[in-house]
Amino acid sequence: MMTVHEVSRISGVSIRTLQYYDRIGLLPPVRVTEAKYRLYDESSLEKLQQILLFKELEFPLREIRRILSSPDFDRDKALAQQTELLRLKKEHIEKLIELAADIREKRNEAMSNFEAFDTKQMDEYAAQAKAAWGQTDAYREYERKAGGRSREEERSLAERMMGIFAEFGGIRGADPASAEAQALVRKLRDFITAHYYTCTGEILGGL
Repeated sequence: MMTVHEVSRISGVSIRTLQYYDRIGLLPPVRVTEAKYRLYDESSLEKLQQILLFKELEFPLREIRRILSSPDFDRDKALAQQTELLRLKKEHIEKLIELAADIREKRNEAMSNFEAFDTKQMDEYAAQAKAAWGQTDAYREYERKAGGRSREEERSLAERMMGIFAEFGGIRGADPASAEAQALVRKLRDFITAHYYTCTGEILGGL
């Protein structure tokens, strides 16, 4: 058994972050002593490695928690997917380095080269990896609604959603229970339901 301080020391993850992982149910300790010490075992360390690998691949914490809590989660399969995604990410970074060097040396000759910024292959594989763990009704509904949408359409939807958040920013000093604030909550919930998945009260609370 290891304390939260010991896990922090060997992993490089701050104590505050480990406490947050516990609070959101991502990595709870296996036992808490009477003195309130959080204790972790070898399985906790393995799970932490999984969390950190998914984080390196820019999976949001909510997605990581859903994946790791899936009854169908297969550690070996996840590691194989992570390895492939990291390989694609490495290739992407190497191309960017080469492009940066070309721009520095050739300047105008390299100005029309944007191939290094193309992340389509990596994005497609990441989507496949996420879909492999997408066992929730909300995720399956999202797949149906998002199927066939172009990247431009996805970008447009994202911009529209950010527009709703900008409206929230405009009334951030107002009472959350006010009619205006609640109307915006309904607007956001309806937008998510229309374009992504049925936004239940539970999902909305999580967001």
